Amino acid sequence: MSLLHRTSVFGAVVLTLCSASFCAQAQSGSNQLAQRPPMGWNSWNHFRNKVDDAVIRAQAEAMVSSGMRDAGYVYINIDDTWEASRDANGNIQTNSKFPDMKALADFVHSKGLKLGIYSSPGSQTCAKFEGSLGHEEQDAKTYAAWGIDYLKYDLCGLKEQMKAAASPEEAHKIMIDAYKKMDVALRNTGRPIVYSLCQYGQDAVWRWGTEVGGNLWRTTGDISDKYAKMAEIGFSQAGLARYAGPGHWNDPDMLEVGNGGMTTDEYRTHMSLWAILAAPLLAGNDLSSMTPETLALLTNKDVIAIDQDAAGKQGDRVSTEGPIEVWSRHLADGSQAVGIFNRHHTALTTTVDLRTLGFTGPVKARDLWKGELKNLNSSFQTTVPAHGVVFLKVSQ
Repeated sequence: MSLLHRTSVFGAVVLTLCSASFCAQAQSGSNQLAQRPPMGWNSWNHFRNKVDDAVIRAQAEAMVSSGMRDAGYVYINIDDTWEASRDANGNIQTNSKFPDMKALADFVHSKGLKLGIYSSPGSQTCAKFEGSLGHEEQDAKTYAAWGIDYLKYDLCGLKEQMKAAASPEEAHKIMIDAYKKMDVALRNTGRPIVYSLCQYGQDAVWRWGTEVGGNLWRTTGDISDKYAKMAEIGFSQAGLARYAGPGHWNDPDMLEVGNGGMTTDEYRTHMSLWAILAAPLLAGNDLSSMTPETLALLTNKDVIAIDQDAAGKQGDRVSTEGPIEVWSRHLADGSQAVGIFNRHHTALTTTVDLRTLGFTGPVKARDLWKGELKNLNSSFQTTVPAHGVVFLKVSQ
């Protein structure tokens, strides 16, 4: 038996078939990695092309000394600009910023952390460094030999080939084949390497990401450290919950917490919404110089527990009233995480009716940012800060 997938590609409709057994395997996260949304750090948002060996070592040390590792953050991910050219045998080389990637991986591992790396299915990366096109097996073996634990695979370098395709269907096939090829190469190494698809949600990737081996896939364009962009990305995830689960997650991009472009309330919105979305939590600030306030935002154990909930059910929007949005996520213990978000630029008071979420009569609620326990009626009023959130864990 085959299952039919309907995917929109550049305005056309592409139908793809996969066997029932393969689809079932894909839906369960067939490499058995990322059973909960990955947590860690990525170099791009803060360091961009200034990342080097010393930066990575400093971030690893800070992740441990700050308590972030103990809070669940384990991946230290190197983004673009680490690559040099290839040697005479076609093996990828690191540039002068990373003199010994194996030694760096050993150092990161010695801290109880894992190391991630970046490449592209095209001939070049976004920053015009060496991509993996035609060298997928070689690169995967190199990553495994270095001790890499996570690969972010960015579509950038393949876009020209896709644009030159004779039809949208052919362009889609080029992309699918490229991501499948690296998945096979990674599996063939025998090393567990989390596979992160970075292709900006193109062609409704959430419908087929598991079929090409993805453990997570970007659902949007790039985030920036501005409330408007973060909100646009986060709130646009409504309706995608059914495509996520253990081993295969929707990824609305990395965290900007601590980079300075948003208020504390806006960063609380960022963390709360990502937790409801069961999103990967990949910090993007300088861990070696963050403030106590930033650390508290990133390591709030109650918020992290929502993101990492064992049921692995992504939450969704349940109601809107102008700039007020209520989102909910069902949790393994039978409770719900409820986020009341205010997208307006001034504080607003709103009435929340928990009966729409299935609650009847009085409820117990924990305010996850204030740490307060409350007894609430199923309908209650609350004031939400400008661009802020009231984030509750509610049980009957």
